[in-house]
Amino acid sequence: MQSIVNHFAIPGKVLDIQPLGKGLINDTLLVKTDGPDNYVLQKINHAIFKDVELLQHNIDCATAHIRRKLAGDPDIERKVLRFLPCKETGKTYWTDGNTYWRLSVFIKDAFTYETVDPQYSYSAGKAFGHFEAMLADIPDTLGETIPDFHNMELRARQLHEAVSANRAGRMAEPEVQAILKDLLPYEEEMCKAERMYREGILPKRICHCDTKVNNMLFDANGEILCVIDLDTVMPSFVFSDFGDFLRTAANPVAEDDPDIAKVDFRMDIFDAFSRGYLESAGGFLTPVEKENLPYAACLFPYMQAVRFFTDYINGDIYYKIRYPSHNLVRTRNQVALFHAATAHVPAMRKSIGL
Repeated sequence: MQSIVNHFAIPGKVLDIQPLGKGLINDTLLVKTDGPDNYVLQKINHAIFKDVELLQHNIDCATAHIRRKLAGDPDIERKVLRFLPCKETGKTYWTDGNTYWRLSVFIKDAFTYETVDPQYSYSAGKAFGHFEAMLADIPDTLGETIPDFHNMELRARQLHEAVSANRAGRMAEPEVQAILKDLLPYEEEMCKAERMYREGILPKRICHCDTKVNNMLFDANGEILCVIDLDTVMPSFVFSDFGDFLRTAANPVAEDDPDIAKVDFRMDIFDAFSRGYLESAGGFLTPVEKENLPYAACLFPYMQAVRFFTDYINGDIYYKIRYPSHNLVRTRNQVALFHAATAHVPAMRKSIGL
């Protein structure tokens, strides 16, 4: 680890390197020094992020643009991440040809929270909306770090291919047939974002695309500092940031809870998140984007149900499972959440003033 850190230009001597956080994608370590700053060292998951050059290009462009917007702010170093260049190449990552590493300044006196309640949901909406607003006029061209990450048309095609192939021989199961019959009538409506984009009435924005409540940093007073975990910052529909947060936050139970009677769509979470989001993002959203925010809240449980269901039909080759019917249980849960969200569309529209 010391030899890897040495590829980056840091002032001071390294005193200690130890694991940091519980990230599921990248390996993350805290680098303590005798200089003015400590640092976060990450091993980038190259199996997921295959184009690290593009990944860091997106992050560099986004953070540089936000820094320009925050010029003169005395607390700028805590309000936007800063990645250090590699001494040999000047790029914000180093590679030995097999592994990829990056180093960022550790933000002092900052906290993350796992709590999902109206207060933090409002903060999340405000933070992620502000993040999008800051990048709405970015002059750089960013690419998709995970192509078609939230493309519903692709997920629908994958489901149909799985049904046709029936590689695990599960299509004869009565429950599989029942779920398929439940999902298919909504497919055309759920794919409308891609159609609107092709028709030129729905823009793509620079979005975060991983809007979890613990991807924000707060100061000691509970005020938002900045958004973190920028690996999925890329062009997408604003529905990605809006709908993906609500898929997990508005469901009172985990996505694999087998008791679907407990699944619901919490309107208090929707109200709080959308209020914060519209306060910060409302200035740049088009009428089409705002009008379809309730659709986004329905889209993401539907999309995730399709993905879990596709994997079950294929024989559980993508998502890790703990028992044979795990993906089917997840599917049931997300289908129930989709129906709960759909039932609340009139209330959602009223909540955001449509």
